[in-house]
Amino acid sequence: QVQLVESGGGLVQAGGSLRLSCAASGRPFSPYAMGWFRQAPGKERAVVASISRGGNTRYYGDSMKGRVTISRDNAKNTVHLQMDSLKPEDTAVYYCASRDGYATSAVENEYPYWGQGTQVTVSS
Repeated sequence: QVQLVESGGGLVQAGGSLRLSCAASGRPFSPYAMGWFRQAPGKERAVVASISRGGNTRYYGDSMKGRVTISRDNAKNTVHLQMDSLKPEDTAVYYCASRDGYATSAVENEYPYWGQGTQVTVSS
C-alpha cells in the first residue's frame, strides 16, 4: 500500500520560508513523478509543482512560480517543497501526490496516491 506522509507545515509570517517534505513508502519511488498541490479554504485543489522521476524536469504552477522549488531524493524516497517569500494567500493545506507515470503533470486526477496534507498558515 502506497503511503505518503507530509511534514514541515506550520505558522510563518509573511515573507518567511518553509520547507515541506514528503516521505513515500509502499512501492518503488524513483520510477514515478511526484507533485505538490494545495487547497485553500473555499477553493479547489490546485497544483503547486511537479517533478519528473529523475528530477531533471520540473513544472511550477502560476500561483507560486518564482517563490518555490521542488526537489527529490530518490535514495531517501522523499520529495521536498522549498517555499520562500510566503504571502497570506499561500495559506492552505499542502498535499504530496504520486503519479503512475514518469513525467510531470499539473492534472490532479493523474495522481492516484495522496498524502493526508499539511497545514501552512501565513500571517500578515
